[in-house]
Amino acid sequence: MAWDGGAHAFLLDPTTHPAYQRSGIGSAVVALAAREAARAGCEWMHVDFEAQLRRFYFDACGFKATDAGLIHLGPPL
Repeated sequence: MAWDGGAHAFLLDPTTHPAYQRSGIGSAVVALAAREAARAGCEWMHVDFEAQLRRFYFDACGFKATDAGLIHLGPPL
């Protein structure tokens, strides 16, 4: 988790070892992060993810789709 010092928490690249995926560990970690962010006074928790993780974050974790922007700052893709 990262925090902007105000109302926004940011979930950064949580992963579960492949041998333990689809066992509920990942969604439990996200739920714990959400509880702790709320306890710390955050009102919002953001996450970015690759397309293949959409069902996990939306269905298993309860995130909602929002508009967002992105600027690539690294070397050309």
